[in-house]
Amino acid sequence: MTTTEMPSTFKPDVELRRAYDEFRGLFRRLKEEVGKQVIGQQEVVHDVLIALLAGEHVLLEGVPGLGKTLLVRTLGRVASLNFARIQFTPDLMPADITGTQIVVDTTGGERSFSFQKGPVFSNVLLADEINRATPKTQAALLEAMQERSVTIAGNTHILEEPFLVLATQNPLEMEGTYPLPEAQLDRFFFKVLVPYPGEEDLRKILSLTTDEVEPEIEQICSRETLLRMRALARQIPIADDVLNRVVDLVNATHPDHEDASDQVRQYVRFGASPRGGQALILGGKISAILDERYNVSWSDVVQLAKPALRHRIMLTFEGQANQISVDGILDGLIASLG
Repeated sequence: MTTTEMPSTFKPDVELRRAYDEFRGLFRRLKEEVGKQVIGQQEVVHDVLIALLAGEHVLLEGVPGLGKTLLVRTLGRVASLNFARIQFTPDLMPADITGTQIVVDTTGGERSFSFQKGPVFSNVLLADEINRATPKTQAALLEAMQERSVTIAGNTHILEEPFLVLATQNPLEMEGTYPLPEAQLDRFFFKVLVPYPGEEDLRKILSLTTDEVEPEIEQICSRETLLRMRALARQIPIADDVLNRVVDLVNATHPDHEDASDQVRQYVRFGASPRGGQALILGGKISAILDERYNVSWSDVVQLAKPALRHRIMLTFEGQANQISVDGILDGLIASLG
């Protein structure tokens, strides 16, 4: 019996099974509602919804005009989440994201400092074209993304859960872009590539966006429901042999590891961090629920390997010069692990 076929020893009771049925139904309704506005891009929407139910951040990469911003805005509406948008530009300052201290007049005629919250104090933060801002401004999101808090003038302000940064970026080959710092890239749960639509999808997009009536978007759930679904997903177990293969996959991306392939040794500068393994397992738990299983299989891990790891593998100069594909490297590593 293979790892993928391995039966689960986790036997949820009737109430828990009902909760997992609700989880699947919620996912399906969210996907259908987002699909009213976002035509095609089914795989993109699927991966973003997995990250939403995991309570984690997503980096969407694609050329302008493919609906990345529309996807994030629609997701905030259907999930009933407080939504804020920042347009990243070269002159954007860190205080424009986190907020700042301002001087206010008190009722007694005195002056005092008051903290004016920035757009980061939201449930869903759309960081639009994040790689058009300078590294200093990009780094302003690091604490918020990792700690779910913001420190201003020595005071720490806690962000309300759920808090997700859904960032869009243009390919680095485009004018006016800055590469994201490795530390910030690692904070993203998934990096999802947004492709051009197919011919039929393009026909539907043109028809929808030039019609006088826009489709109505309904609110599907509340933030409390999302938090409950997030906790529910973490109860799904993962067998030791699947966990060990996740460890092997992450380690195989490191050029100095004894099991690294010749391609990794030659073209990879840095491999995936433990956060990559966390994304594989947590995303795999949600995939298992959606597939009506109560254990994580290797097929769940394989399905999510590219969005979870592609942004965590840094190529050498030689790899970049030879236009080596990180996704291609991952394909080879997955094949070697069976």
